[in-house]
Amino acid sequence: MKTLKILLTGANGQLGQALMHLTGFSDSVQWIATDFNELDITDQQAVNSFINKTHPDYIINCAAFTAVDLAEKETEKAFQINAIGPRNLAIAAKQENLPLIHISTDYVFSGRSQVPYREADEPDPQSEYGKTKWAGELELIKTGGKVIIVRTSWLFSEYGKNFFLTMLRLGSEKSSIGVVADQFGSPTYAGDLATGLMKIVEYDLRNTGWIRQPEIFHFCNSGKASWYELSRAIMETAGLSCEVLPLTTDQYPVMAPRPPYSILDTKKFRTIFWPDIPEWRTGVNSCYESYLKFK
Repeated sequence: MKTLKILLTGANGQLGQALMHLTGFSDSVQWIATDFNELDITDQQAVNSFINKTHPDYIINCAAFTAVDLAEKETEKAFQINAIGPRNLAIAAKQENLPLIHISTDYVFSGRSQVPYREADEPDPQSEYGKTKWAGELELIKTGGKVIIVRTSWLFSEYGKNFFLTMLRLGSEKSSIGVVADQFGSPTYAGDLATGLMKIVEYDLRNTGWIRQPEIFHFCNSGKASWYELSRAIMETAGLSCEVLPLTTDQYPVMAPRPPYSILDTKKFRTIFWPDIPEWRTGVNSCYESYLKFK
């Protein structure tokens, strides 16, 4: 089997690092790893030139403006990275007949649902971050190329800056912390999402160009949790004695509104790619085990 060349944007982020650290793919995948310094995805000419020069077999776009509150102020920058960047990649990918896998978010939904969101449900983002990510999805769909959009939620990992590492730090520094208990989602370990993305690639290879037109999938670890429940699980897994106190959303004001309920229905993904996606607590355990090795 020939070595796959995969152009990875946003390689320094937690998902990008998780993809590159996946075991079992080191011999079969050559990562063309880029972050902003190597490739500015908001520059169409730069994207075209880079893809023409490197000749990847697939593109996985993990590049994103993910600072949810900052996006309320730096909306144009968020739009450039979250909407124009994906469009540029999709245009270049279509010209070269390349499959593009793009990562989106649960924040494209309002959070007012009472049941898990399906792929066909109408987005209604409430934050600027969510609006720019939804705009990116629309741009990708508009190109009509070989595009897979994967929405995920509450991503955490042993890399970079994220909720998991923040809880470990606070748990070792403080005797108690307050965490919001009335927002619900499906926490997702970046290592599991990385595995899920590679299962899409494997499926496309086995089925000879299965990716033919834009399609949306939801991927997250199974189960439901509040930020409070996730925090408690992290403390327990790490053996930290820090007490976690439940807060309401009103008690923890932030600039950008958060979806109160953003659980994603993953039936479509499970049916095609991975029937037994791990439960979120299993993801927390896997993350902590990797964190101990990584640190």
